[in-house]
Amino acid sequence: MRIIYDIETDTLTIIFADSPVAESDEEKPGVILDYDASGNLVSLEILDASQRIRWPDRIEYQVLPSRAR
Repeated sequence: MRIIYDIETDTLTIIFADSPVAESDEEKPGVILDYDASGNLVSLEILDASQRIRWPDRIEYQVLPSRAR
């Protein structure tokens, strides 16, 4: 997974897989979901990110412990 914030275009992109994009849907205005040919989510793009996200240039990443029993 990669996360890219482009300050020039004010776009935040989260890339889940390095698969070619076959289809894109704008779920809500300014939020674009990209899918591969099998319908799997490839990436999420947020336009005008600084207006939608408090700090688009900061990332916090957390892995929660497994709840395996």
